[in-house]
Amino acid sequence: MFTGIVQATGEIIACDRRGDGIRMRVDVHALGTADIAIGESIAVSGCCLTVVARDGDRLDFDVSAETLRCVAGFDARRRVNLERSLRLADRLGGHLVSGHVDGVGTVAAFDPVDDAAGSFHLAIDAPAQLRRYMAPKGSIAVDGVSLTTNAVDGARFTVNVIPHTLDVTTLAQLAPGARVNLEVDLIARYVERIVAASWSTPGT
Repeated sequence: MFTGIVQATGEIIACDRRGDGIRMRVDVHALGTADIAIGESIAVSGCCLTVVARDGDRLDFDVSAETLRCVAGFDARRRVNLERSLRLADRLGGHLVSGHVDGVGTVAAFDPVDDAAGSFHLAIDAPAQLRRYMAPKGSIAVDGVSLTTNAVDGARFTVNVIPHTLDVTTLAQLAPGARVNLEVDLIARYVERIVAASWSTPGT
């Protein structure tokens, strides 16, 4: 589990074919690797991946064909958001994030807000099947970053991105047409499952 609070950014420096997947190498020097063990889970732009090798500040991850089908941004020389898995004693500063990407969205607009704060207004078109999980003032992870939805209109949602978030994540590099990894609120998904089960149970 993760929180959507990005701890560092890194850079994908190699993507080598391994069967129908890839072996991806990421430079994570800003995250620090001294206590990162082989087999540890790390969220890479919102996708939970397992460390399979380590060489100094470079970590290797095996990415399956199924994962590649579901995510965006796993290209060499692409900057990525990094977060180590949540410990039970950690503060939950964002929201509960599983690292399982639900779909890929497309940036519709990314414009500065007309104020002195330096915030940006980000609008994203999500896959149609995800819109039932989105609500105003709800939570969503965009490329692994925990954000609060301002408004929802069909499958399009908007968020406000503050300067600090722009400084410590890769979101500042977004532009209209960019593809981003989305994970909907875990609680919303379970609520939907419970409600669907109650409606399908005879006598309810």
